[in-house]
Amino acid sequence: MSPFQLNKNILGLTEDLLVRIYEILVSELDRKSFRLVCREFNRIDSLTRRHLRVIRIEFLPILLHKYHRLQSLDLSACPRIEDEVVSLLLSRVGTGSNSMGLGNWSRCLKSLVLSRATGLRFSGLEMLARACPCLESVDVSYCCGFGDREAAALSSAVGLRDLNMDKCLGLTDVGLAKIAVGCSKLEKLSLKWCMEITDLGVTNESLHSIASLLKLEVLGLMACPLIDDVGLQFIEHGCPLLKVIDVSRCKVLSSSGLIFVVRGHDNLLELNAGYCLSELSTALLNQMKNIKRLEVIRIDGARISETSFQLISANCKSLVEVGLSKCVGVTNMGVMRLVSGCINLRVLNLTCCRSIADAAISAVADSCRNLVCLKLESCNMITERVFVSLDPFACYWRKLI
Repeated sequence: MSPFQLNKNILGLTEDLLVRIYEILVSELDRKSFRLVCREFNRIDSLTRRHLRVIRIEFLPILLHKYHRLQSLDLSACPRIEDEVVSLLLSRVGTGSNSMGLGNWSRCLKSLVLSRATGLRFSGLEMLARACPCLESVDVSYCCGFGDREAAALSSAVGLRDLNMDKCLGLTDVGLAKIAVGCSKLEKLSLKWCMEITDLGVTNESLHSIASLLKLEVLGLMACPLIDDVGLQFIEHGCPLLKVIDVSRCKVLSSSGLIFVVRGHDNLLELNAGYCLSELSTALLNQMKNIKRLEVIRIDGARISETSFQLISANCKSLVEVGLSKCVGVTNMGVMRLVSGCINLRVLNLTCCRSIADAAISAVADSCRNLVCLKLESCNMITERVFVSLDPFACYWRKLI
């Protein structure tokens, strides 16, 4: 068959078949080769592309005109985007008889990444929120200009399910309350390193509003230094679907605050409390017996006793990951007790647990046959001999640090 006949046969394929062929191509390089074949293939690429990450902002109007069925738009590499740019994109994308109208590119958009967009303020965010009726996920992390007015503008995106506001240093309790009230469908909320969020005054009302989010599953509060036990008390009777909570590096929290969280959420899957507890209390561990599905617990930096290991082993049979980095009180016997009950472990972090020796590692190997990651950095009492003797188990361990 001649090249001419072959090209004629390929171009004779219907649009739906070409779309199906395009969707089979996973590699971005393959998709690039596909759209360079001919104008028809390039048109199929324009019709089918759902995700776009823009590197240079000057090409953004052309790209949005070409790819007007996007579901995901990543502008994290365009920190210079400002309110005026947003206004232009929503009003003038497309000209002449082939114009696609006023901001049609935004109608199907579900995910928008604006991380580090330092020039974007409340006016631009409000325009975006109103122009994207299907918006479900927004990332405004590391936007140093993001404050309460911007949070209020974003709260008009009532369909939001996932909101990342990590290190938005201007965000306070007032803005958080606006988000909690306006975005009632939120399932994931991340507020890591939001330094101005407190538990005082209006914050109790703010966390009370968060507790009213009936669909919230993931709550990230890492390194919010003024969050304490009083604020977490509101979570006990709220967020009925909560599965993951991260309060690591919230240094004024105690076991009492975590008891409020644990007591109200029997379906909790992940508890990250690294570097926030001075000591792991028996009361907290006893409360965990009601969390039958708990899979991940990280208590890095806490003081822990051999009794605590026994309670974890008895009460948390479903654990697949345990973080004990820099914990004080981790011994050979403690590790043995832990792995005797938690036989499904896949990840175990024992970094800087300097009291453990070869006996602990042997116990881990004997009990945890599904282990894929074991972290042993600065565990100076462990010798090379133990790894030689464990050679038959090497196939189980994919990562050893």
